[in-house]
Amino acid sequence: MPNKPNFYAGGVLDRVSAQRKDQSWIDAVFAAAETRIVPIWRAQNFVAGGADLPRAGLLSVADLPEGTEYVLLGLRDGTAYFAADLSHVEDPAVHPGLSARGSFADLRSFGPLMAPEEGNILAYARGLTWWHARHRFCGVCGHPTVSAEGGHVRRCTNPDCATPHFPRTDPAVIMLVHDGDRCLLGRQSRFPPGMYSTLAGFVEPGESLEEAVAREVLEETGIRVGEVTYHSSQPWPFPSSLMLGFHAEAVSRDISIEQDELEDAGWFSREEILTTWGEGGTHRLPRTDSISRRLIEDWLHG
Repeated sequence: MPNKPNFYAGGVLDRVSAQRKDQSWIDAVFAAAETRIVPIWRAQNFVAGGADLPRAGLLSVADLPEGTEYVLLGLRDGTAYFAADLSHVEDPAVHPGLSARGSFADLRSFGPLMAPEEGNILAYARGLTWWHARHRFCGVCGHPTVSAEGGHVRRCTNPDCATPHFPRTDPAVIMLVHDGDRCLLGRQSRFPPGMYSTLAGFVEPGESLEEAVAREVLEETGIRVGEVTYHSSQPWPFPSSLMLGFHAEAVSRDISIEQDELEDAGWFSREEILTTWGEGGTHRLPRTDSISRRLIEDWLHG
């Protein structure tokens, strides 16, 4: 078991689940002067600081435009944090509460350069606001839904239905397949040039995690796996996945790639990756904030 959380994990907020049903308590902490707002605009996070040292752009309640919806994230050292969706603002760059304090960007473009605890808060806010934006209507009867319990539930407004809907997370397995001193890596056509990564795929209904690992590896590369060992997990709110990481032992070696999934796949030795991959080489590892990079790094270094 790894001794440190993956990036975007390692939550630093107390999610105060016991207080979420107390709207008067939520209203009071939202109005507090010290409360921090984590802004989101059309799935982008607010970032302050320079390109080399980005930090989370946080606002006060007074900075928010009118009509902003907010979601309780939790407490940190007694200070409340709320996510606020500013997607109704056509151009946040001209809003006086935002323009001089930072800018909105995709978290993946600057996340790896941030302090991990800030990356966790921004990922949490992004994932929760994404869910709210896409669950405005009840999936049972079609009536509008409203936010409840601090934004951790959406409830159908039809009194004959009143179905509660909870934030959705899509489980996905991601696995490093190994055969002795070699590991199996693949690349998709959308990857940056030269980048190879671990295999991954969504868990299907009625399927265990181990079965999902074996199925995805077989479908994408024709490789069969035996022992599957859990490694760690990572929230990946791009848009709403929970990545469940594994190491898997190969029991076959001949690769037959699924062209709809992969552009290429191959077996690569530890020595080859450690000595020839990276800057200036023809191959490169996945991004540093990804669990795929963590799975590879931990295998490379034993």
